[in-house]
Formats: sequence, C-alpha cells, structure tokens
Amino acid sequence: MIKYYISENGSLCEVQQPSAGCWISVVEPTPQEVRELVEVYGLDSGFVKSSLDEEESSRIEREDDQTLVIIDTPVSSIDEDQTKSFYTQPVGIIITDDYVFTISIKETQIINEAMLGSIRNLRPSFKTRFVLQLLLRIAALFLTYLKQIDKISSAAEQQLHDAMKNELLMQLLALEKSLVYFSTSLKANEATIEKIFRGRVIKLYDEDQDLLEDVLIEMKQAIEMSNIYTGILSSMMDGFSSIISNNLNIVMWRLTIITIILEIPNIIFAFYGINTVDLPMPYTWFSIALTVFLTGITAFILLKWKKK
Repeated sequence: MIKYYISENGSLCEVQQPSAGCWISVVEPTPQEVRELVEVYGLDSGFVKSSLDEEESSRIEREDDQTLVIIDTPVSSIDEDQTKSFYTQPVGIIITDDYVFTISIKETQIINEAMLGSIRNLRPSFKTRFVLQLLLRIAALFLTYLKQIDKISSAAEQQLHDAMKNELLMQLLALEKSLVYFSTSLKANEATIEKIFRGRVIKLYDEDQDLLEDVLIEMKQAIEMSNIYTGILSSMMDGFSSIISNNLNIVMWRLTIITIILEIPNIIFAFYGINTVDLPMPYTWFSIALTVFLTGITAFILLKWKKK
C-alpha cells in the first residue's frame, strides 16, 4: 500500500498524488508497487529490497542522490497462549531530492502514529528534521516498551513465592528473549545515529543538532535500561528455578509423609491377616487401636520434624 502525505498548517494531510516535498509511506507493498517504486520514482532496487528484508540490520548508506537509513523499531505481540512478547522490525527510510520514503514489510506503530498525526510538527519538506523526529519517536517507543517489560516482570516476581505454573515461566522466557532483541537492535541503532551525527551522509543544519543529540541521548538511555532489565530478569530466572525446585521438594515431602502414614495400617493388618497365632488379642479391637496409635505418633513426629 502506497500513501502520500504533505504538511498543511502544521499537520499531515493525505493526498492522492505525490508532489515535491511530500512523504510517501509504503507498507506491505505488492510486487507491482515495488516495481513502481523502482521504475516510476527511480529508487535504488537494492535500497528497496533491503528495506523489505526482515533480517536487515540498522545501517545508513548513500548511493548517488539517494540516502538509505534502516532503523529497527520495537513491536509488541500477544501469542495464542496470552504470552506477551516484544521484538524488532526494520523500517527503511529513503531520502531523495524530491521525496522522503518510509518502507516497511508490515505495519508498525511508528508509521501509524505519523500517519495519524500523533507525532507533532512533522514536515516532510524538511527531510532531515522529518527523519530525526521519526528516530526520536522510535527511541521513545523503545523506552515505553522497556517500562512495560519491567512492569510485567515485577508482576511475575510477586507470584514467585508459590510459582508452579508453566505460563509464568514462558512469560519470563519471552521477556528475556525480547530484551535480547532490544539490546541488539538498540546497539545497531546507536551506531547508525552516531554515523548521522558526523554529518557526512545526511546534511545537518544547525537547528537539527539539538534534535539529533536528543535522539542519541534517548537511544543511549534505552540501551542502559535494556542492560539493567536484562540483569534483573536473569537473576529473577535463577530465583524462579530455585523456587520451583524448592516447591517441588515440598510437594514430594508431603507425598512421602502420606505414603509412610498409609503404609503403617497395611503392615499391621497384614500381620493380623496371615492367621498368625502368636499375635496379641487377634480377635479384639486391639489391632485397630494399635494402628490408630502408631499412625498418629508417626504423623506427629514427621510433621514436627518438618517444622524444624
């Protein structure tokens, strides 16, 4: 799908035909639309292919009069078993003399926010500032998702004292995997932004310097938060394993007590059931009283020992 946007009165408006200085949003393009991007707009076919590659890492590249910026954006999803996970998806930004393109293989929150006008003062005609504003919003979204990961892990920590369910373990494993994705993508994004900061690939203006510094600061903060949460979650996973093992030991102990207590009547009644003539008072309630007494004493001793 290809859509065109221009800035009017400080807000983005969708138009039917592109004009100089507009933003062209490309999401889940068909093969015909990919050919249109290359043949009609003259985009480098390698740039378009890289933007649609899910495995492409963050980087910046310039070819003739076109500049490609690939940036990883965070995405959240909920699996069939209601496990919430996070991953990253590359978005390609191609800057030409007349247009600025964003190309993604799937819908992303960043592009949707830009199209809905949630990102204020977006002006595609100021291409450098437009790109930096998208990068700043991506960094802020990383921080938002990292805080969500922290909240989910904190909620899981409160349930650790009686944890025996696989759902909790799967959620923590998904969060740990998400943090690995985030950490890898954030480091690649930081390298791309630092390359932009040098001003050799994208022309920077004086008024863009502060915005670029904000982007770099936000990205570094996201990297630091990701490292901190990774350490916390790793420690929590170790504690989770220990608690599950301890809870399993408690369950096995209880089953052992029940087994020992139930075995005492079997032993006594087995002796009285084999017609042994030397047993005391075989035809009275003595065997039952003896069974109750020994069972009670054994249960008391075992439970008392467990409390110690």
